[in-house]
Amino acid sequence: MNHDVIIALDFPSAKDVYAFLDNFKDEKPFVKIGMELFYAEGPEIVRQIKARGHKIFLDLKLHDIPNTVKSAMKVLSRLDVDMTNLHAAGTIEMMKAAVEGLTREDGTRPLLLAVTQLTSTSEERMQKELLINETMPKTVQKYAQNAQEAGLDGVVCSPLEAALVKEACGADFATVTPGIRFADGDVGDQVRVMTPERARVGGSDYIVVGRPITRAEDPVAAYRRCMKEFVG
Repeated sequence: MNHDVIIALDFPSAKDVYAFLDNFKDEKPFVKIGMELFYAEGPEIVRQIKARGHKIFLDLKLHDIPNTVKSAMKVLSRLDVDMTNLHAAGTIEMMKAAVEGLTREDGTRPLLLAVTQLTSTSEERMQKELLINETMPKTVQKYAQNAQEAGLDGVVCSPLEAALVKEACGADFATVTPGIRFADGDVGDQVRVMTPERARVGGSDYIVVGRPITRAEDPVAAYRRCMKEFVG
């Protein structure tokens, strides 16, 4: 499994995104387009960033009844993204429908990932507010197994659970992990975090990094530091 750093383009407008991406003269980083940017700019932002030569993780975290998710994925399959996702909590049936919708007539499709538990969710909140009376590791592991059974390619999980996912689903089942911070950085609103180097050792295939790069004084230097620590 290849390792890569995905930059979260958490900006409010296309103008801000292009100003940020223009910093990169020699690299074409893998980027993530999330809800804020997609809802502000629509599908055209995906096309424009793809035209610039970037791989794209479209992070919309779909979660609805199976037929609605299938229809939505069919629309998203027309965009030339490399990776997209949904919530594992939507059940195996929903995930199977998503795979069906995302698969094009020629049999190709982007990588499809299931979000296990958000990195802002602690075990205490999960148990008290969501009434999931299991530990975080067991819950994430089970959600990953459900995703694999449904035919997905991997999961989005905390780097703290990446090794457990590999143990349950095998080395080829992809782990994409947000919640990455440099050792000397601020954790922000995420409660389950890890450094790039520890994430690699812990089983992460891809790390998603936002503010430590996008809000750095020198974003390119921060990206290169991240690549060095994670990819080597």
